Amino acid sequence: MSITKKATVFAVGLGLVTLSACGSSDSGSDNSEAESKTVTLVSHNSWAVSKGVLAAFEKQSGYKVKVLEDGDAGQAVNKAILTKDNPQGDVFFGVDNTLLSRALDNDLFQSYEAKGSDQILPEFRVDQDKHRVTPVDTGDICVNYDKAYFSEHELAPPTSYDDLIKPAYKNLLVTENASTSSPGLGFLLGTAAKYGDEGWQDYWKKLKANGVKVVDGWEQAYNEEFSGSAGGKKAKADRPLVVSYASSPPAEVIYADPKPTSAPTGVADGTCFRQVEYAGLLNNAGNTEGGKALLDFLLTKTFQDDMPLNMFVYPVREGAQVPEEFTEYGPQAKNPETLDPAKIADNRDDWVKSWTSLVLK
Repeated sequence: MSITKKATVFAVGLGLVTLSACGSSDSGSDNSEAESKTVTLVSHNSWAVSKGVLAAFEKQSGYKVKVLEDGDAGQAVNKAILTKDNPQGDVFFGVDNTLLSRALDNDLFQSYEAKGSDQILPEFRVDQDKHRVTPVDTGDICVNYDKAYFSEHELAPPTSYDDLIKPAYKNLLVTENASTSSPGLGFLLGTAAKYGDEGWQDYWKKLKANGVKVVDGWEQAYNEEFSGSAGGKKAKADRPLVVSYASSPPAEVIYADPKPTSAPTGVADGTCFRQVEYAGLLNNAGNTEGGKALLDFLLTKTFQDDMPLNMFVYPVREGAQVPEEFTEYGPQAKNPETLDPAKIADNRDDWVKSWTSLVLK
């Protein structure tokens, strides 16, 4: 995105509606037969796909797709783990590299190598020995800034993590809770990658002293607290810096009416952390074959081409199309921070616990 984070996260400010295609059956039909023809996707709130693309899959496969949205990515993953013995659906979409080890350690997924996996760009492939998850999209969690605010105050926008702790940017940044939000956790991991095991805590002490505001999730941060978003303008928000995505500025252009000639928001390129989202076939899924067909669909060129302008993320399939608007208004970060998945697995819970003590208490 869980960023992200993405297409539907602009709903409050821009009046968009998340697409959920729910399977249905005639009242006289047998329930078991109806269930066998329905495949259920469990996701965070930012799942979206074009109606025509989804309809074509349903026609070709014979399955109706039902979508269950379970909040922010962090909340959705936690709920999936709690319900893993009796899962809500067949496929889970939206676990990202910040939370992947938690899902795998809790045996959330069963093995399945989706058709088209050989087309996934090598840098996004993981778990190659067991194939418990399938990479679907990628994006960058970055600080966004309100161009108008910085122009009006004759202040240069920040470009790096170091800038954010300078007095000039006091009380300007809003971020998400790292214990409940995927972008919030991504931002924390970005600082851990930048400053190391010891240095990140000192950095957050300085960031707290500089007036960072923490809210529960992305939608509140972006659509209610950030002055640069369409939703934030309506809410009369007063924070011109927000932890969001590199692909957020294109959305502000694409869904504006009338469309501006340039994006009203920008990205602090030196504050980015690379996120990758995965999908997997849930253990104890009721419709295993339908789940496999849905995973195959997520890797098709048709879906990968359609995905960017619906969920505002980048495709992971070789040769998939990247919209011109992304290239112009929201290019991927040139040198994003990254962390080895094993390091995230070993340290994430301790980092979040320390972060909570440092920042929220």
